[in-house]
This record gives sequence, C-alpha cells and structure tokens, in this order.
Amino acid sequence: MNVGSTRAGLNMDAIGLMGRTVKDIAAATAQSDSIGCAKLVVFCNAVEDNPFMAGAFHGASESDCVVNVGVSGPGVVLRAVEEAGDVDFGALTAVIRGTAFKITRAGELVGRAAAARLGIPFGIIDLSLAPTPAERDSVARILEAIGLEGVGTHGSTAALALLNDAVKKGGAMASSYVGGLSGAFIPLSEDAGMIEAAERGTLTIDKLEAMTSVCSVGLDMIAVPGDTPAETLSAIMADEAAIGMINRKTTAVRIIPVAGKGVGDAVNFGGLLGRAPIIPVHTQSSARFIARGGRIPSPLQALIN
Repeated sequence: MNVGSTRAGLNMDAIGLMGRTVKDIAAATAQSDSIGCAKLVVFCNAVEDNPFMAGAFHGASESDCVVNVGVSGPGVVLRAVEEAGDVDFGALTAVIRGTAFKITRAGELVGRAAAARLGIPFGIIDLSLAPTPAERDSVARILEAIGLEGVGTHGSTAALALLNDAVKKGGAMASSYVGGLSGAFIPLSEDAGMIEAAERGTLTIDKLEAMTSVCSVGLDMIAVPGDTPAETLSAIMADEAAIGMINRKTTAVRIIPVAGKGVGDAVNFGGLLGRAPIIPVHTQSSARFIARGGRIPSPLQALIN
C-alpha cells in the first residue's frame, strides 16, 4: 500500500487505517505468530517496477506483461570487501561498485534469456542486496567487514550509506535497464547479523529508522509486542513515510505485532522470512497525533510544482 509521496505529501487517513489493518491481520493469523503481517508493506514513493515480494508493484507505466528481475548478492559483496582488506573508503567503494557491476550484468543476461523463452518483454534488473538467514548472506556482515564491531554501533548509518551508494552506481554502470529499488535492504528477521545485534540490544528500532534514511527500503520484518496500539504502528509508518517524502526516496514499513508475545520473546517464521527477537517500541501514546487525519503536505511541493 502506498500512503504518500514527495509530490502529494502523506495521507494520514490511510496511515491510520493501515495501523488498524496490521493489527487486524496480526489477530487473524495469531496462531502462526501473526505471519500475515509479513505479507503487507506500507510504502512512501513506491516504485512501479519493484520485483521484490512482498512489495512488488505492477503499475500503470508497465507493460501488460513484463519480466522484471530482482538479483541479490550480499555474500558476493561480503567476500569482495574481506579480500580488499584495510583500504581507504575510496578504494573500498570502487571494489563494491565493481562487484555490483558484475552481478548486475549476470542478472540481466539471465533475465533476458528468461524473457526470450517466455516470449515476454524484458523490463528491468533490480540489484538489491536482500539478505537471507544464511550466515554469510548478510548485509550486517558487510557493514562489520567495513569496520564495525557490530551493526547498530556508531558509524552504522555511514557504512550503510557507502554500501548503498556503491551498489546503485555499480548497477547503473552495468545496465541501461536498472530499476526497482536497487540498493541494500535491512530486513531484521532475514539477516543473521541484524538478528544478533537486535538480541544484544545494539540495534534498536530508533537506530533502524536512522539507517533507513540511507538504505533502499525501510523498517522491514520488525517484530514488536502484540499489544502495541494501532496508533503506535501508524505513527511508526508516518515517521518512515516522512523520511521518504523529504528525501525523495522510497521508504516502507513491514512490521509484525506478534499476538500474545512481548519483549524478550522471539518468533521463528522459517525459510526466507527467518526469525526475529521482539524488540520494544516507545510506550508514549501517539493516538492524538494519528486521530487528526487529513494530509501532511510535502515541504517540497512548491519547489516541485
């Protein structure tokens, strides 16, 4: 669901509705640790050619039928960073950019071959470092290889900014058909290093929010207490959407208030969705803020128009 954009501002009625909807989905799938919430993403500035689930779109600017390909590769980038050693940031950026170039070229070749066999037009290649629960298939491990003792510590946002920028530039050099989100994802439950940092308490929802200002998406696969009010969920969505609106970038929230569980508990969804410790949210109410409704206009609207 797209609830805002840089041009239109934020639809606070929609954001309020989505907080209640997430709570309803959590209750409806309570016996499966509220897994239904993992299948809904709330966006600001959603892109129409995003091939990644659960946030894939097929928008008005797309062909009736098209092959858009998403390619990941955190493990490949991690190995390249480790082999580069203690070079300066300029050299390190070049290494990551070159690796992203190779992954993108390979992904486009596969995508075009698949499109040709299916007789469907090829659309775009989206190179996004989308981690899985496998140990080395982790964006957090890349940030640690860059020089952090643990993700979430000071410097994490800067390291992620470097990584995201280098991946985007490498992809852009490799193909004229780069689209989608193209960058680095930080889904908490799907990244072994992120999970460990959250369990240590060094990676909090506030730090994750700060990191989303420089990554490709936003607060992704975050498990929070089941008794979190709908208005708090909406306020989290509003914060993330505001980052996207102001910075002219895509941001999103995929949050899971796990029914019957609280801080100190954990959930294990299995497969690519992974496992997640339930992390705390702020307890001060945002109910009056969300109840206002209406629209938060974009401060950039006058400049855009």
